[in-house]
Amino acid sequence: MNLFTYILLIIIAVCIILIWYISIYNNYQNYIIRMNEAESFIDNTLRKRFDLLNKSIDIIKNVTNTKKDVLNIIKDLKSVKLSNFDLDRKLYEAINEFNGLKEANEELKNNESFLKVDLGLIESEAEIVAARKYYNDIVTDYNKLVRSFPSNIVAKISRYKTKTYFDGKNMEDDDTKDFKL
Repeated sequence: MNLFTYILLIIIAVCIILIWYISIYNNYQNYIIRMNEAESFIDNTLRKRFDLLNKSIDIIKNVTNTKKDVLNIIKDLKSVKLSNFDLDRKLYEAINEFNGLKEANEELKNNESFLKVDLGLIESEAEIVAARKYYNDIVTDYNKLVRSFPSNIVAKISRYKTKTYFDGKNMEDDDTKDFKL
């Protein structure tokens, strides 16, 4: 074999490695784009839920003729910057309070505006459940790619790390308190 053959074999090997790297890198980009789209949808749905709960404060005050602060959790959320994970948890608490007020007040059950808000919250709950599942499925596939050989080589080169699921539980730490229901 002459020098030309060795150079040609090296060039072919480098091209094969480069094609392999680009292919796996594009897989990562596909997962990242899908995660970002799912996160955007979750963010929009959370904003919708926040707006509905915020709208319900005035309705509750007007219908029940109460002067006390209703849904304090929503009022507190206006002044704090939260991640989607934390906002989802806080909105869940606010919706529980909202449902408690709904059950305790007969006037609210007969108010058309309140019932529209309630229906919007029910619809948004279905949307957020589906979006969480979709996001978590994508994160599962992405994390498998980050951890499995040979794609973990591309992950190390590109500095990709495993992602947490939307429920905010970190499976890699020793903190078991984040698994409370």
